[in-house]
Amino acid sequence: MFIQTETTPNPATLKFLPGETVLGAQGTADFPTVESAAASPLASRIFAVPGVTGVFLGADFVTVTKGDDTPWDHLKPPVLGAIMDHYQSGAPVIEGAAGAAATGGHADHSGPDAEIVGQIKELLDTRVRPAVAQDGGDITFHGFDRGIVYLHMQGACAGCPSSTLTLKMGIENLLRHYIPEVVEVRPVA
Repeated sequence: MFIQTETTPNPATLKFLPGETVLGAQGTADFPTVESAAASPLASRIFAVPGVTGVFLGADFVTVTKGDDTPWDHLKPPVLGAIMDHYQSGAPVIEGAAGAAATGGHADHSGPDAEIVGQIKELLDTRVRPAVAQDGGDITFHGFDRGIVYLHMQGACAGCPSSTLTLKMGIENLLRHYIPEVVEVRPVA
């Protein structure tokens, strides 16, 4: 098995491409803590590597975030080993019902702004999410209130030094251009 790695705009995060399906059409899954990874044998195995602080699973990639005190030169080989060991084990990426629940999709929204929210989600799905997936992350809709769009940043996007610029100059401008009701975009934790 040959696993490729790619840098991301976030220096604390690397993107690993195992050449195998990770979540495929199931979507994405974000594991910001060891405890949150309990239902994922793959994420749990990666968290067992000292220095790993976050794991994000995409369709065909794994994004790993490290702590400030561990250089990638020391962390990359054991993370590659953990990913390889997982795929050789034959274990599922996510077990049971958690696999169906870990879609990383948009939050539901109903009410008088449902049409606007539908347009926001459509733009996110067609223009934004494919671009941020290339960088090892994801951005999902969290809410819309009085012209303000709330987005949840995951994977390489969470904690990235350029994430504010991406939100304000990129996504906010895009949404405001196509949807006049949008006045601002804000991140949520």
